[in-house]
Order: sequence, then C-alpha cells, then structure tokens
Amino acid sequence: MVFLLILESLAIVLLLSVVRVMRRRQRDLAAALRNRTPYLVDEGGGSDTDEWRRTVAVANELVTALRTAETARSGQLSQLETTLGSLREGVLAVDEKNGILLANKALAEIFPKTTLVLGQRVETVIQSSAFSAFLDDLRRGTAANRVELEFATDNGSTWVEATGAVIPAWDGSRARWVLCVLHEVTRQKRLESMRKEFVANVSHELRTPLSVIKGFVETLVDGHREIPEGDRDRFLRTIQRHTDRLHLILEDLLTLSRLESRNPGLRLEATDLTRLLRELADDYRQRSAKSGHRIDLHLAAEVPPMAADGVRLRQVFDNLLDNALKYTPSQSFIAIRTALVGGEFEIRIADNGPGIPAKDLPHIFERFYRVDKGRSRETGGTGLGLSIVKHIVQLHGGRVWAESTPGQGTTIVLSLPVQTPASPEKPVTGAMLSPTGK
Repeated sequence: MVFLLILESLAIVLLLSVVRVMRRRQRDLAAALRNRTPYLVDEGGGSDTDEWRRTVAVANELVTALRTAETARSGQLSQLETTLGSLREGVLAVDEKNGILLANKALAEIFPKTTLVLGQRVETVIQSSAFSAFLDDLRRGTAANRVELEFATDNGSTWVEATGAVIPAWDGSRARWVLCVLHEVTRQKRLESMRKEFVANVSHELRTPLSVIKGFVETLVDGHREIPEGDRDRFLRTIQRHTDRLHLILEDLLTLSRLESRNPGLRLEATDLTRLLRELADDYRQRSAKSGHRIDLHLAAEVPPMAADGVRLRQVFDNLLDNALKYTPSQSFIAIRTALVGGEFEIRIADNGPGIPAKDLPHIFERFYRVDKGRSRETGGTGLGLSIVKHIVQLHGGRVWAESTPGQGTTIVLSLPVQTPASPEKPVTGAMLSPTGK
C-alpha cells in the first residue's frame, strides 16, 4: 500500500515536471517567434518528442520566411522612399479618412510652411476646400484627369497641377485610399499672367496713336481738297508726332526683347565710367541751359576702367537724365554722384523735383508703369525706359533702385560690381533674369 502511494507521488511529481518543462518550452518558442529568432530544440534540455521537433521545425521555417519577407519589404520601402525623394513632383497618399500615409520631400517644398505628419488628417495641414473636394471626386470616380488648384500662401498663391487615382489599401482592407501627384506650376501661371498683362498694355499703348493717325488720315483722304492748307499742315504734323511715338514704342519693345533673350549682345570691354559720366554731364548742361536746369557732377571716387558695355550704360544714363529733365520743373537741379561702396561702384542721379508717392515707388521699373500717366504721354514717354535701365544694369551683374520723398525729389541708385577688363566676372545672361526682372 505504501509502495503504491510512493509510486503515485513520483508519477505526479514527474508529470508536473514534464508540464513545467513543456510550458517553459512553449514560452521560449513564443518569445522566439515574437523576436523573429530561430528556436533550438535542445534549448529546453532533456529528450524531445518527434511531434515537438516537428512543431519547432515549422516554427523556425515561419521565422525564416517572416524575416525574409520583412527584409524584402524594408528594401522595397527604402527603394520607394529613395525614388519618391528624387521626384520633383509632390506625392501624397491618404487613407479613406484622408489621413496622411505618405508624403515625399518635394511635397514639403511646395508647402514649405506646412508640417506633413504621417497619420494626420490632410485637411489640418493643407487647408483647401478645393483639394478636399478633389480627393472626394477621385473616390467617386468623377474627378478630371488633371486639375489646377490654387493654394493661398503668405506670398500670394501657389498653383499646382494635380492628378490622382484610387489605390488598393496596403493593409488588405476594402478601404479606398488615394494617391495624388502634385506638380507646381506657380511660375508658369505668373508668366502667363505677365504675358496677358503685357499684351494688354502693348495694345493699350498702340491704340491711342493708331486711332489718332487713322482719324486724321481718314479726314485728309475724304476732304483734302476742301481742308484749308493750315489745317492740313496741322493734321500732318499730328500724324507725324504720333507716328514718331509709335516708332519709339516699337524700338523700346525690340530693345527689351533683345535684352531678355539668351544672347542679349552685351559687349564687355574696358570702359572708363568716370570719363563717360563727365561727357554726359557736359552734353546735358548744354541741353539743360534752355530749360534752366542745373546739373552738378560730384565724382567722389576714381575707378579704373571696368569691363562693361559702354554703349548700353550710356543708354542707361541718357534715360535717367532725360527723365530728370522731363519730370522736374524749370530751375531744378540734377546731381550725379559716385562712390566706391565695398566692391561696387555706386552712381546716384538725384533731382529736387516733385518726387514719387510711396505706393508707386516699388513699381516704377515695371513695363508701361507710369506715376502720372497723362503727363508721361504728353512728354513722349513710352513707359519702357526704366524697365530697359533695370535689364541693362542686371546684365552687368548690378542692381538699381529708387529712393524718393514726395515733394523732396527722387534719387535713382545704380550699383555696379567693379570688374576688371582682364578677368571680368561672368555677367548675368538674359536667360538668368527673373520673369519680373527683380
């Protein structure tokens, strides 16, 4: 009897020991599966059954397959990130609730002040009802193949050309995820706007002289025999004056076209700007004697001959001095001052005329912009002179700007880099000018 009790006790202890070993082995196998590491059969110690060995073998095969799949997936994701990062177009993927799943570097460049966080709803970072509607249209299948969208920014607007498609959910669900490609077209939109504005301005500038010429020519054709000789002469002189104005506008337009081309024809050679300014001052003193203007020349700095196009720079100074004579009253003074500032030669052309209002000052170098439109046309201005000045100065690698206080005069400042003829700096080419010329 006692012997049987001892055997039963030993059997229970043995059974409990086997259970503890099996539980420990199961825990170790589960940990190995979680850690994606193979499980060694003899790690548990003792003898292993064939069934246990088969279980461990299958588990190790699963671990190996899982590690292989994760390695491949990691490589694919890395390759995808590298590919998307090299694209110039912005790429955005969102889930069925518009949560951000993927956003590449180019997208962050399109929206530089937007923090694109994975998982965040796209409406909270790209606040555009039009873009949200575009995503909804894509899911419904009613979106156009390509749409242009405008996004408001601190600097105005950012325009993008958007395309998109519904893609299968990566998690295997039936959710309708969306992939969008955004191509920024802000520069193209601005160029298109400038082109339309330029065409409208040219049409407006040409319409007035052409209408006048047409009217007087028709009058002369229909009644030249009955028109008194004095009236005929007056008509012909009016036609001649407006024809000259048309000629000036077309010449200035051709000049701007050449300056903005890839080969503006700039001839850089040794140019003595100090001597050039002295000659200009002498020429304009003779012209200003009739109008009572005084021209003062203050050459505070002597500079050696510079690599520059003397003909083009003379055109710049002629234009600025002509403006100063036209738009300042009789007995006004015009001062030409020079100075060396750092590595740049600075020329200031100042007058004590009526000045320019603050609202007009940023725009005076734009094509056809006039502060006093009526007076500009009366004096024969085309509205293109300062734009030509700006382009020529920029082609020399320099800068030009205006300083003015209404009632106290205007100063036009040119700053040109001191370039020696032996090794001139590479000037800005026509192709490198910005669309606005700024």
